Amino acid sequence: MRLAICRSLGVAAGMAVALAAGQAFAHHSFAMFDPDKTITKTGTVKELEWTNPHVWLHIMAPDDAGKVVEWSLEMQAVQQATSGGWRSDIVRPGDKISIEFHPLRDGSRGGELLNATLADGRKLQAQAARLPVPKAP
Repeated sequence: MRLAICRSLGVAAGMAVALAAGQAFAHHSFAMFDPDKTITKTGTVKELEWTNPHVWLHIMAPDDAGKVVEWSLEMQAVQQATSGGWRSDIVRPGDKISIEFHPLRDGSRGGELLNATLADGRKLQAQAARLPVPKAP
């Protein structure tokens, strides 16, 4: 009987570790963003996706040619966004917004949101503190 209980506990512990490892592997690094470049854009909010594992802000702003296009900015998790002043209802579609972000290395329209300034002047932080990405030799 005692052996069966120990075996069951061992199987349960193994399953818990496997599930946790799966979530860890599913999460990505921030290496796709260029931390050496910071871009500023001013436009209007298209959507705020208030979800885990990352909050997303989509805005409509001009590209380098002046054409208004969608930019998708990744933030941290809901808990970290909240500590930066964000709430699920802090911006609505059509609101004016100015943002700073680290762009995607591949040149796509998006990046890692650093901060935002709302039309009323409030400033919100979006970047969690983390170690810098090491530069290639």
